[in-house]
Amino acid sequence: MKVGIIGAGSVGAATAFALIMRGVARKITLIDMNENKAWAEAADIAHAAPFAFANKVKSGTYKDLSGCEVVIVTAGANQKPGETRIDLLGRNVKIFSDIIPQIVANAPETTLLIATNPVDIMTEVALKLSGFPKERVIGSGTVLDTARFRTDLGYHLGVSPKSIHANVLGEHGDSEVLCWSNGDSGTLPLDKLAEDLGKPLTDEVKARIDDDVRNAAYKIINGKGATFYGIAGAICRICQAITTNEYAILTVSSHHAEIAGVKDVCISMPTVIGKRGVHDVLHPLLDDSENRQLKESVEKMKKFSDDALAMIGK
Repeated sequence: MKVGIIGAGSVGAATAFALIMRGVARKITLIDMNENKAWAEAADIAHAAPFAFANKVKSGTYKDLSGCEVVIVTAGANQKPGETRIDLLGRNVKIFSDIIPQIVANAPETTLLIATNPVDIMTEVALKLSGFPKERVIGSGTVLDTARFRTDLGYHLGVSPKSIHANVLGEHGDSEVLCWSNGDSGTLPLDKLAEDLGKPLTDEVKARIDDDVRNAAYKIINGKGATFYGIAGAICRICQAITTNEYAILTVSSHHAEIAGVKDVCISMPTVIGKRGVHDVLHPLLDDSENRQLKESVEKMKKFSDDALAMIGK
């Protein structure tokens, strides 16, 4: 798999490293406005490749994207302490207006994987700017949020997070929906499993986990200035599903004709991912509270998406 990464900052570099160390990508091209930064990150990662797989990492230009199966966009303004993902919108729309046309011109058959925040809205912007089929424009969505949810549940229950099936849907952000009602592990609903293990999911425990998941990025940014390892892992997992035609179900963000009564919006839902990008979208059974939260999340994203599309005249 040949992959292009636009943006050689913390997220882009960590993603390139993850793709190389897990052997998901055979060739990676890093592109950044700061050419020296892109070269240095590529060289540093290339020196680690012999310890994993004999893969190639280099810096380059948009012309080097030719033949890329996936182009990952991480470029954009950084989220500052106290700043929401939505606050980044205006700045990143301008950046995408420059980046996306150059990708399309040099890699017209690629799948776009968007990681720039606010990711749901930027996925919609990338879709409109690229003119690609909606199946080939994917946002990293709540794949990371879902991993955070499963990790916290696993720590509480004493079970591997990889053995827990529980998802976060909606916005990758403040209005995301933690789906407690349909989570399970070992064929047991989460509440039943927790009781059997003597570690009940009380209202207090659920509130703590919700806060940890929903506010993880803010807490990490306050501590070290940015989040990048978690999202790099999420992006790597999505790329793995594409390159192996895995038909994996992941909570990526993509364009939906209608969700919760709202038309034409990008939001995260359980999605079958393979070689063509989005193959199918699943609509899980939710309880009344989760359905209400999802509708509120979708309505919020629709409003900001319309604002963003107005900025680019779409």
